Amino acid sequence: MRVVIKIGTSTLAHPTGQLNIRRVESLCKTMSDIMNAGHEVILVSSGAIGMGVGKLGLREKPKDIPGKQAAAAVGQCELMYIYDKLFSEYHHTVAQLLITADNLTNETRHTNFTNTLTRLLELGVLPVINENDTVATEEIVIGDNDTLAARVAESIDAELLILLSDIDGLYTADPHSNPDAVLIPVVNCVDDDIKKLAGVSSTTQGTGGMVTKLRAAEICLNCGCEMVIANGNNPESLYEIVDGQDVGTRFVRK
Repeated sequence: MRVVIKIGTSTLAHPTGQLNIRRVESLCKTMSDIMNAGHEVILVSSGAIGMGVGKLGLREKPKDIPGKQAAAAVGQCELMYIYDKLFSEYHHTVAQLLITADNLTNETRHTNFTNTLTRLLELGVLPVINENDTVATEEIVIGDNDTLAARVAESIDAELLILLSDIDGLYTADPHSNPDAVLIPVVNCVDDDIKKLAGVSSTTQGTGGMVTKLRAAEICLNCGCEMVIANGNNPESLYEIVDGQDVGTRFVRK
């Protein structure tokens, strides 16, 4: 199976912005084992700006574009150093791909991107993809790695996209404010009723929310790729998700 895994900032870092070492180590170990089982894995990783904030000792995430770009430049180095170190412990090589929207919308650049990604997978490499926040501006404002991950999954004919965040899945209401909210295990169509359930981001480190996740689900359903929203607090749940077990909310056409 070809699997795209998107990890949000809230999964990678503590609220302080500092790396959640235990969780990241567990994530890398689990993904390495999934690759050992014969699956192809592409990692779409948020966290560059958040990691930069922590590395620079800033009190909060910068609000201006140059400040965000500076934090991303520092954080991206830190993030890739960590991934390279941890995955190499399990004998897996990582490659960094920093892209902007143009790499997905321009036909020539999209073809080059897809060809590079495909060759990396053929070589047994784990591609780590992020938006090029150090030069992009619109992408930082949108902060939408959920849609980016879906576009990557669409581009390389992935069978499954997993979005790891700080929430267990899609609920009938906001579980942070409504104790009666119920997890929806399966969604077959992202219609208006489902879209009404989308809330906003519950963290200060990340900028995505359920709206972007539902947008990603639409892209996946349209190209025949299943998608799962799950909580990143338990990295080993990736095993169950890849095996098709009931974890989080799975988006799949009937």
